[in-house]
Amino acid sequence: MGLREAASCFVIFLLSVSGVQVISTKLSDCRREDCSWSRVECQTSCPRTPSPSYIWYKNGQKTLGEKYYDAYFYSTDSISCAVRGHEDFPSAPVYAPKVPLVQLSQPGDILKGSSVSLTCSSDANPPPAYAWYKKNQTLLNRAAQLVFSSIPLSDSGEYYCTAENALGKTASKRVLINVKYAPQSSSVSVSPSGEIMEGSSVTLTCSSDANPAANYTWYKENRTLLQGPEGVYRLSSISSGDSGVYSCKSENQYGRINSTSLHLDVQYAPKPPSVSVSPSGEIMEGSSVTLTCSSDANPAANYTWYKRSGDKQVQPLSEETQFVLSSIRSSDSGEYYCTAENELGRSSANISITVTYAPKPPSVSASPSAEIMEGSSVTLTCSSDANPAANYTWYKRSGDKKVPPLSEETQFVLSSIRSSDSGEYYCTAENELGRSSANISITVTFSPGSLRSALIGSAAAVFLAVTLLSVFLLIRKKRNSQQSADPGDRLDHSEQRLPNQSEENCDLHYASVHFMKRQTDPVSSNVGSAEPSKHKEAEEVVYASVNFNRSAPRTRGQDTGEDPAALYSTVKKPPAV
Repeated sequence: MGLREAASCFVIFLLSVSGVQVISTKLSDCRREDCSWSRVECQTSCPRTPSPSYIWYKNGQKTLGEKYYDAYFYSTDSISCAVRGHEDFPSAPVYAPKVPLVQLSQPGDILKGSSVSLTCSSDANPPPAYAWYKKNQTLLNRAAQLVFSSIPLSDSGEYYCTAENALGKTASKRVLINVKYAPQSSSVSVSPSGEIMEGSSVTLTCSSDANPAANYTWYKENRTLLQGPEGVYRLSSISSGDSGVYSCKSENQYGRINSTSLHLDVQYAPKPPSVSVSPSGEIMEGSSVTLTCSSDANPAANYTWYKRSGDKQVQPLSEETQFVLSSIRSSDSGEYYCTAENELGRSSANISITVTYAPKPPSVSASPSAEIMEGSSVTLTCSSDANPAANYTWYKRSGDKKVPPLSEETQFVLSSIRSSDSGEYYCTAENELGRSSANISITVTFSPGSLRSALIGSAAAVFLAVTLLSVFLLIRKKRNSQQSADPGDRLDHSEQRLPNQSEENCDLHYASVHFMKRQTDPVSSNVGSAEPSKHKEAEEVVYASVNFNRSAPRTRGQDTGEDPAALYSTVKKPPAV
């Protein structure tokens, strides 16, 4: 076979993994961990070698053999083969895995929650299979890489990997994973744990889980007391002034944490309570208000809330630290106080509550409240309950028209009231929280003097008008008579004075005017006389009577003693009742 033909040949080694059972039965023959009993097979693809013979090489030493070669193989062994006659073209060597190397993805400190990966690699042919283990634990995974996506504290420890093929198995050195973290789960304790009496000795201890170990700082109400690695603070002879809130801080280079607070109570009577109101600003009617009372005392104080009511004995409102007015009203304004009490004493403190609210519907009144006479003075008063105090405005209603204000005071005074002042008045009470209004009606009546003057004036006017009219008619009648009648005719006519004759009726005129005032009766005009009213309301009765009497013409010698053109007027004024 030439060189070209030999070059076309290749050798295949098959590591028989089917012989695992054989290895298992012969482990006692191999006392080392890095050895195994294995079978290797040498194959060739050269077509012109029907029954080739093989040469085996173990660690460079030539060994004659057949197609199969069984032997103990160690991690340091290297095996290869060649077809006899073609020794210049041996197969690639096969060997067990070398000691694996472990690489850490993150150099330096490994912090809690960070991402970390461990990678295992080994030189072997055929390529090995990898597995990861944690010290004193079972298999973690079968892969070349072990990944912690967010490493927790519990993953701290020692890890190693193995590389294995049919010729052997080797393990890496152990790698330490030390997860660093800031202090956590800080706690404080006090000894003794029971009641702390003044003068006794007390020890406060602070502890925290941290890597590396934490340093501790003790505080009392934000004042530094002690720093050091031990976390212990001792009070050799405690006093009431040592009562208060204690806490500690645990700190390392990765972070810090503050402990929960520890309250040391040295037994004493309650101090003056601290009282507060929430919300602390303006308190609106209908809102929810919480009163809180707290006092420094040991043993703890019992609290009671009261509302002050002068010197009266009041009932407790609440026996809790807080008293809640869920929907506060204006009547809840006032002074509240709470008491803090234990078996050693009692103390109290006050707080004032002022509720603001829109004006309530106003109360309106008129003074005087009885019948309002024309010309009198009337005072309208408006008042409303409001906080802050309301501003008042008086108006007189005029249908739907917009009217100007009459007064911006609580009172509106009508100093000399007139009939035109009758009507409906209303006042508005307003503050920044709202507005309210109320109405009052005013009716002005005439006084007796005013009515009397009006009646007398009316009667005089009517009387004057009737008098003038009568005089005018009389003069006109007289002129007409003188022109149309002679003396003889006047004598004949004077003898005929029958009531049914139209001519005489034209000469006869009666005028009578009567004025009467009653409570409900209007002024009336009648023919005839009238009697004065018997009602108490009748203030004045005026009678005006005008009589025109034209008699028949007389003879020249006839003397009656009366002027035929005389005018008689009578005004009768009865005495006041």
